[in-house]
Amino acid sequence: MFDYAHLEALVAVLRTGSFEQAARAIGVTPSAISQRIRLLEERVGSVLVVRGQPCTATETGQRLARHAEEVALLERSLGDDLAPTAGRGANPTIRIAVNADSLATWFIPAMAAVPDRLFDLVLDDQEHSAEWLRRGEVRAAVSGSAQPVQGCDGRPLGRLRYIATASPAFMRRWFPDGVTAQALSLAPALTFNAKDTLQARWSAAYVGDGIVPPTHWLPSSQAFVDAALAGIGWGLNPEHLAAGAIADGRLVPLLPDAPYDVPLHWHWSRSVAAALGSLNRAVLEAARQVLLPIGEA
Repeated sequence: MFDYAHLEALVAVLRTGSFEQAARAIGVTPSAISQRIRLLEERVGSVLVVRGQPCTATETGQRLARHAEEVALLERSLGDDLAPTAGRGANPTIRIAVNADSLATWFIPAMAAVPDRLFDLVLDDQEHSAEWLRRGEVRAAVSGSAQPVQGCDGRPLGRLRYIATASPAFMRRWFPDGVTAQALSLAPALTFNAKDTLQARWSAAYVGDGIVPPTHWLPSSQAFVDAALAGIGWGLNPEHLAAGAIADGRLVPLLPDAPYDVPLHWHWSRSVAAALGSLNRAVLEAARQVLLPIGEA
């Protein structure tokens, strides 16, 4: 058996990145944190924390930290079931992988609906977020894949609709004769990061395959909208974020009736399924309010 105080110190160091911050979070001295980590490392016979700025976990440290987080979730869930009106200690933390556009459009209300949990969000493209679950580094994920990871369950969330948009001035400058393959190959695009293929997939679906435009790299959902409004480039913006600017003419679609829908799914680890019940319900409801149903045009 592990000493919970030692595991708590490990999780705090890895979450805050330093022994000093961990000490403040728990309410002890840095020397106490150091001693707890040392005793835990002696207990398992392995280094758990790589000291640095920030401190990081070894593979064994990551496994122990994940174990501690799962135990905290399960104990809180058990306490809620056995004594729902009793006072509770610190709220447990749930680590989740989510794509930036979901976070910017619909995921925050799901978090707000579960006030007795803390959240540690990992941002990654929806096509890659399931890898975090597969590695056991998160307890749940918003994913573009319908196939659940081994040891996990999943539910469809809906389709996040994107509209290829640009400012009216940008359209006049770069697409005076319409949105053609040649024009798209010259007009600056907006790209979130190296994993973002939305612009290429939209171009292939509506104009032509193999178009490689010059691009700006903007790893922010709101910056995408702001950059399009400023006339810096064109990009696929979530309809929910761009609707106001489209309605008042500050942004215009590159092509009429040419949306691009990305199906999203919610996956969660079976090992903590009972502890995630309220979050699962909140996520499904928040997604229903914004996303389009999967399977409908």
